[in-house]
Amino acid sequence: MTDEDVLAEFRAAEALLEGHFILSSGLRSPRYLQCARVLMDPARAARLCEGVAAKIPADIKAQISAVVAPAMGGVIVGHEMARALGVPGMFLERPEGTFHLRRGFRLEPGQKVLMMEDVVTTGLSSRETIAAASLVDRSNGAADLGVPFFPLIRLDVPSYSADDLPPELAAIPAIKPGSRAAA
Repeated sequence: MTDEDVLAEFRAAEALLEGHFILSSGLRSPRYLQCARVLMDPARAARLCEGVAAKIPADIKAQISAVVAPAMGGVIVGHEMARALGVPGMFLERPEGTFHLRRGFRLEPGQKVLMMEDVVTTGLSSRETIAAASLVDRSNGAADLGVPFFPLIRLDVPSYSADDLPPELAAIPAIKPGSRAAA
């Protein structure tokens, strides 16, 4: 799947938004990728996750025995990635602020797990759990996850602190479309 194929999927789902957005990290951006919209079509979600799976080298793929994703945004993409790899999928929750496996999910010591995200901007959620794949890396490779990282697409989408906005972004009201409270 080429970068243009991926962007076409987002455009077709009306999931590539332009405006002034407050990201989960608290940073601001003129573009937002609404993964919930692109993943609401099961066939599209399957195509995208199969594209991610194809980017993971065979030697790493052969070691993966489960896929784990953070709730809420990662539940669908984690499930689809688990399906694409033919392994169990589970999700993490953070009822008290830190990620935990719940609902009877468990991992064995030494088990090789792929952490799947929908979008990585700073890598905060990924570093909390050890990430390896995502649909979108909007940091264009700048996010350091500390492990091999296989995004379907890398995009150079600028982000700014709220007190350092370019004039054209400062002139637009900010909206918060994400699932995590702004930092």
